[in-house]
Amino acid sequence: MHALIRKCAAAHVRANSNFIHISTSTAPSIKETGLYGFHHLKTPKGFQRFVDDAIERSQELVNYIAGMPSSPEIIRAMDEISDTVCSVIDSAELCRHTHPDREFVVEASKASLRVNEFLHHLNTNHSIYKAVNKAEKDNNSLTHEAHRAARFLRMDLEKGGIHLCSEKLDRANELAIDIIQLSREYNENIITDPGHVDIFPASKIPKKLHHLVSPIYRNLPGSSKGSWGLRDKTKEKGFRLATESSTLQGFLQCASDAGVRKVAYVQGNSVPHANLEVLDKLIATRHEFAQLMGHKSYAEFALHSTMAASPEVVMSFLLEMSKVVRPKADQEFEAIQNFKRENSGDPNGELDPWDEAYFTWLMKSAKYKLDSSVIASYFPLQQCIEGLKVLVESLFGVTFHGVPLAPGESWHPDVMKIVLHHPTEANLGYLYLDLKSRKGKHPICAHFAIRGGRRVSETEYQLPVVALVCNFSGSSLAPVRLNHSEVETLFHEFGHALHSLLSRTEYQHFSGTRVVLDFAETPSNLFESYAWDYRVLKTFAKHYSTGDIIPKELVESMVGAKKMFAATELQRQILYALVDQTLFGEQPSTGIDTMAIVADLKRQHTSWTHVDGTHWHTRFSHLTNYGAGYYSYLYAKCFATSIWQRMCQEDPLSLDTGSALRTKFLQHGGAKDPADILNDLAGSGIVRSCHGGIIPDITSLCKEMELLKC
Repeated sequence: MHALIRKCAAAHVRANSNFIHISTSTAPSIKETGLYGFHHLKTPKGFQRFVDDAIERSQELVNYIAGMPSSPEIIRAMDEISDTVCSVIDSAELCRHTHPDREFVVEASKASLRVNEFLHHLNTNHSIYKAVNKAEKDNNSLTHEAHRAARFLRMDLEKGGIHLCSEKLDRANELAIDIIQLSREYNENIITDPGHVDIFPASKIPKKLHHLVSPIYRNLPGSSKGSWGLRDKTKEKGFRLATESSTLQGFLQCASDAGVRKVAYVQGNSVPHANLEVLDKLIATRHEFAQLMGHKSYAEFALHSTMAASPEVVMSFLLEMSKVVRPKADQEFEAIQNFKRENSGDPNGELDPWDEAYFTWLMKSAKYKLDSSVIASYFPLQQCIEGLKVLVESLFGVTFHGVPLAPGESWHPDVMKIVLHHPTEANLGYLYLDLKSRKGKHPICAHFAIRGGRRVSETEYQLPVVALVCNFSGSSLAPVRLNHSEVETLFHEFGHALHSLLSRTEYQHFSGTRVVLDFAETPSNLFESYAWDYRVLKTFAKHYSTGDIIPKELVESMVGAKKMFAATELQRQILYALVDQTLFGEQPSTGIDTMAIVADLKRQHTSWTHVDGTHWHTRFSHLTNYGAGYYSYLYAKCFATSIWQRMCQEDPLSLDTGSALRTKFLQHGGAKDPADILNDLAGSGIVRSCHGGIIPDITSLCKEMELLKC
């Protein structure tokens, strides 16, 4: 969408034996500074100056480019514009999601919108477009990476509409701003309207669920406030459950009363209602924008520069995946249904959507005797951070240690700052960790690239600075202990962070996670596998009070439980991707009914019933930040499984494994074609050609999940 930045905000040198010394001159000083080391951000109003300076510097560079310098200088100046505006947008997004000071959040939001408006203004600058076209045609003076940068810059400018007539371009810019605002409204609604359900009497909620609910009271029928002054006897106690996604999932997993599960499920999947209209507008706006750009649909617009290349290739892949997973998913469905019938005493009982979390957990617990509190006792947050340290030291020979935060640099006392240091290459980059939940913080787990790596001169490299943000519950009185799904999430986001921190691209335009859409999730999915391997877990997973290492038998049980309903979970991800692809696909002239589409796709691709009137998709935030691109998670799952089996499984923590991952994969960011990266790393056959696009080979995933022969 943005001409000069393809991958700002989360939600991204050729290898040789003698790495260039990396200057640390761009590292934030220990002297007083502002947020994230930017001196402008000492106060909320500093965002205004931050934007002013970014626009002023970018305009200077635009004027320089208009003078038609050499092709290498055009690309380097364009990259500096990208670096300048990305620093503002990415900092603003991080601030909006994490800062406890409302004034900072408001000013960050304003800054983000101002810079985006400026970018759309740059889309109209034909001097830039002409210069980039000139550079792209220069086959003699550009390096391979610079030529790739020229091509992507030209495509990005065209994605912004620079090739359109002035009337259409003005409309495109209006629509682009509308898309940003609608996406923000959609995501804000998810946060501000999680929904709730009131449950009476209080006896319906077992004590083990009281930490998820709040007590409430209501008048008993026929009572009055003044009845004999006996206020307590005229009130009935109940509980209110806020149906935010993670809370709802935990509740459904443990609530034995089917009626209670039903009302909680229905309510939790029927909010926020306002997003039905917001989503309709977003779909229509994106569709109009795509058609202005000469595409049949937003999906076609979004995918034409990806590995998949077209919606037809994506749909072909998703339908193949759905077909392959269906037999085993149906077997799992029947097993859950039979278990319910045995437990309920009703041989004809039907399996409802609100039963899944409850009965699958019972079945896992019965077979593997798992206790979530016992598992969590081996994963104190500090030990999990130690696990990240073990990973980088073992794989890459890199130290991972805390450094002091300068006055003004941090946004909360919980924030930690880490430096990655190589014994011969010096510092590689900086990582902020903001991992605990708190009031006012968005309930997200995400990686934010504050500053991308890029070569500034022959002797100086701008070090990447990233933030890893999670939402783990705990307090100073009750130290944070993670359930294993949270450990997996931490390793997932750390995979993104390593992609940013270890990339060594010439241009920040390609730094780390700034890659094509359907390649971005591959490192994060790969590092999830490390969170399940006992050889890795035994290095850091230790009991919070005894210090005992997590038992191998417990890890084997956790892995076994994970595999029990893996096909059902994979089928769910395929459904999400199909919904995303369909909503942003070709549109009928009469418009679409998103609720009907979601219901129909669920009936086609799963055995689970759809509950009429519910609309879980209105809290599916990936529809905004991954519009038509959710399939990328499935691409990544396939790629990561193949890499794990071919490269990591034999010895996951070896320096040889880490060297291959770094030099053949992570350090290239987006500067090299992803299919070439995958083939160089894992060997031929990891990707397949399909109707002009590229899809993953699914053999490794089939093997891991014991699916029928692919």
